[in-house]
Amino acid sequence: MLYINSFSTYADTFLNVLIDYSPRIISAFVILFLGLYAIRIINRLVKKMMLKRELEPTLSKFLADILLWVLRILLFVSFISKLGIETSSFVAVLGAAGLAVGLSLQGSLSNFAGGMLIILFKPFRVGDTISAQGVIGTVSEIQIFVTKLITVNNQTIFIPNGILSNGVITNYSIEGICRADLVFSLSYETNIKTAKEIVMQVMHNQPQILKNPEPTVVVKNLTDNSILLGVYPWSKNQDAITTSSDVYENCLTEFHKAGIIIQPFAREASKE
Repeated sequence: MLYINSFSTYADTFLNVLIDYSPRIISAFVILFLGLYAIRIINRLVKKMMLKRELEPTLSKFLADILLWVLRILLFVSFISKLGIETSSFVAVLGAAGLAVGLSLQGSLSNFAGGMLIILFKPFRVGDTISAQGVIGTVSEIQIFVTKLITVNNQTIFIPNGILSNGVITNYSIEGICRADLVFSLSYETNIKTAKEIVMQVMHNQPQILKNPEPTVVVKNLTDNSILLGVYPWSKNQDAITTSSDVYENCLTEFHKAGIIIQPFAREASKE
């Protein structure tokens, strides 16, 4: 009989508490669901606004994600506050947890900061061809922690943004054109004037070589057994490999016709 009375007392207390707190609980969950719906709408509107302003896709996605999580955290704090939970202690615990996570993820935070710098200052964009950290490739994606490159032989390389933002980056796509640095090793019996005229004629006959800036041919160096002829044609970035190959092939053909001898490059003998 005593147990039945105790259970009845506990049940009545629970019902009273439930009745007293039910308006607060209902209002808290109403705020939660309405807040989630509002956050979704705000996120879509912000993305459309950034798309309309033609912001870079990586920056747009990053800002939208940051806004999304900030709004979610604020909504969660409002939700627990409406339930009657003290938020000051929760914020203190959250701050301490954030500090602990930050200390344990210093490398990741460095990459995060590097990603922010790359996104904000734009040393390169998606689609640019760059050289960094000993790797040459086309930027496929700029993520928050890493940058994804695709090399010419279709390898995928991920470079951490921390070391990428602090290192030397060569961007081949900003100017849109590039110069090939080619070298021919010719015999000392060669008539240099004739050789230069042949090379210039070959370059003028190649449509992918730009007329402005003009291609140039110079005597680059005189070695013990050959004359090094420097050839510098300009082309668009996408034509760079084809340009170099065609200049080498066509010049070699014309040199053979003119009787100009290609001298092998001499290797320096090792000293023992």
